[in-house]
Amino acid sequence: MERIKEILNSLTNIANQLQDIPLLAIRFILAMGFYYPAMEKWNNMEATIMWFGNEEWGLGLPFPELQAYLAASTEFLGVWMLIFGIGTRLISVPLFFTMIMAYVTVHGGHGWYTIGQSALSPEIAERIGSAKDILKEHGNYSWLTEQGSFVILQNGVETVVTYMAMLATLITVGPGRVSADFFIAKKLK
Repeated sequence: MERIKEILNSLTNIANQLQDIPLLAIRFILAMGFYYPAMEKWNNMEATIMWFGNEEWGLGLPFPELQAYLAASTEFLGVWMLIFGIGTRLISVPLFFTMIMAYVTVHGGHGWYTIGQSALSPEIAERIGSAKDILKEHGNYSWLTEQGSFVILQNGVETVVTYMAMLATLITVGPGRVSADFFIAKKLK
């Protein structure tokens, strides 16, 4: 029994030493995930503001200009703060709030999956089949699908909830020892 305890303690110590690797990976995955939406907002700010404010075909949010700039700035700043691990807990809070807003305003009514699962939905399977038939008849289907198969965006909450879990991890655990936050805290001691 004592030998089992030693083995378990050794495995725990090894796992503790390696915990910085997944924390670094979480930061990089989130940074990559926020980069495109941030750049899309900044590069098309006028369209973003219109989408945020329009009640007919957009989100119908109050103060759309303010909210568009806040979302774009938070995401853009978050990319760099997450990459370098500086102010990680600080930036993770508004990023988490951004994900709550994305859940409520965009993704919440579309089920779980980001990509429609034809194996789980006869309707999605039918739509994918119809689209493939149209593309085969009127498009260059082999060229269109040479980089991947044709899919239907379901736009569900899968990615949003995953990002929220990752951000919650950074808020509660911190960025790990491979971060500017760690080195700054070490210097301040």
